[in-house]
Amino acid sequence: MRKLAFGYSTRCNIRCAHCVAVGDIPDNRKMDQKKAKKIIVEMARAGVGGISFSAGEPFLYLNEIAELVNLCKQIGIYTRIVTNSFWAKTAEASEGLVSKLKENGLCQLRLSYSRWHQKNVSQNNVLNAARSCQKIGLNYFISFVTDFSVEDDPYEQFLRDHGLIFFPEPVIYAGRAASFKPRNILTDYQANCCEMNPYLTPDLDMYACCDAGSHFSKTNFFHLGNLNDNTMEQLFTKTETNRLYNLIRTMGITNIASFSGMKARKIITYSKCELCRELFNSPGTLTRLRDEAKQLATWCR
Repeated sequence: MRKLAFGYSTRCNIRCAHCVAVGDIPDNRKMDQKKAKKIIVEMARAGVGGISFSAGEPFLYLNEIAELVNLCKQIGIYTRIVTNSFWAKTAEASEGLVSKLKENGLCQLRLSYSRWHQKNVSQNNVLNAARSCQKIGLNYFISFVTDFSVEDDPYEQFLRDHGLIFFPEPVIYAGRAASFKPRNILTDYQANCCEMNPYLTPDLDMYACCDAGSHFSKTNFFHLGNLNDNTMEQLFTKTETNRLYNLIRTMGITNIASFSGMKARKIITYSKCELCRELFNSPGTLTRLRDEAKQLATWCR
């Protein structure tokens, strides 16, 4: 099933130090809603079965997002919204908003949570939002962004103490988090395959990776094109037929790094996204991998 992260707006009401979605300069781009509706219909025709409204804070445009979710419901597209829960200050306010989303056909709510988020938004907001989902019957999960330091222990314990559904997700050292000192990683030699869901920006640029794909400034490796110049089908075909993209999905970034000549003891010191950037944001390495993609495809156990 084709899936996509839908960046309706880059506007956000908080500035988290770890945010991968933006750089240091505030960016308030927004997609035209009528254009967004046309794009969603085009996505359905192209076989897109799932949309995640993300990038900025979607609930700054609640009514518009609710209409887009309702459209997705009508044409059979699964929807998720990613939010920082600023709107859930009280149980009553939270239940009212979650009820509206449920009525419009939202399938899942993803609540962003971390020690960086919670400098701006109370933990109780996340608790209110999760409890509202439980009460109203809307699927949810909490995305617990972490660098796996001891500083995060109390934040994780809060989630456990309240019996909330959460999944730890590693911080990505891009955007504002590019200034962070990466933690030392020593782990088993894993393939690090990546599903690479595409990401559409408010300016209609589409990237093959929804995480840090737009931050590959030296090579623009993940940029697929712009919807003003391409159809949705053409852009999805690009991401599905690119040989290196498919090798990232199947053989994994670790094996590609080994093929490129990187020592195994160095490979295991990188997180998945960092290793990807080391390989594909290097013009020299990328050129070589493109030239030798056929040999790379047969380089396996």
